[in-house]
Amino acid sequence: MDYLNQFRLDGRTAFITGAGRGIGLCTADALAQAGANIIISGIDQADLDTAADQLRVKGHNVRAMLLDVTNSAATTEIADKLAGDGTMVDILIANAGIAWADTKAEDMDDAAWAKVLDVNLTGAFYSCRAFGRHMLQRRRGSIVTVGSMSGFISNKPQNQVHYNASKAGLHHLTKSLAGEWADRNVRVNGVAPTYVNTVMSNVTAQDPDYFGPWMENTPMKRMIEPEEVATTNLFLASDASSGLTGSIVMVDAGYTIW
Repeated sequence: MDYLNQFRLDGRTAFITGAGRGIGLCTADALAQAGANIIISGIDQADLDTAADQLRVKGHNVRAMLLDVTNSAATTEIADKLAGDGTMVDILIANAGIAWADTKAEDMDDAAWAKVLDVNLTGAFYSCRAFGRHMLQRRRGSIVTVGSMSGFISNKPQNQVHYNASKAGLHHLTKSLAGEWADRNVRVNGVAPTYVNTVMSNVTAQDPDYFGPWMENTPMKRMIEPEEVATTNLFLASDASSGLTGSIVMVDAGYTIW
């Protein structure tokens, strides 16, 4: 076997949600370097334009599409339109997600709870359903969901029951879809990162009351870089992981060891 060739994605098309920056953008770069045609999506046109320019400068074939993953009809419309135009999406990276300010459960309002669950869990389901339908018809596809170690542990010192619940749900969604679709050759796996050196995490990381306890509980004593999640996404998207479905790969700098 040509082992390195198993990571190649030549001729395949990948659709990545929440790809205007951070993990999504790095994943787009990683998959493009492996030969994939890339479609990035997100809710901020300026971020998408900047991201697309950064990828094109590197010689990557990339398209950018506005998409709010919480809009079921819009998500289905994009998946159907791409298929109708002959663009076969072979890979979906369901990356779009949000965090929320530290909020005690007893003080959390309905809107905060609903928003985080809507983006992180329901939006991921809408994306998997819309693109998965076409993969199932072709009997080929690889889906990667971007979860969190928070789907396995309850973080401290911050209070984020909504985020933790959304990611735990996402991991179980991943396993459930994998079980339903495995016999039709559509694989569904996930990644579970620790604190990542991105804009979303760094807002909190700047506070020593948070960063100190985070590092105390992290064996590697550091946050991870978005590129470290992107390389795992590449592995899960490619034939190098052909024997995996329903797996959640921890990229947590050892956090869940203890």
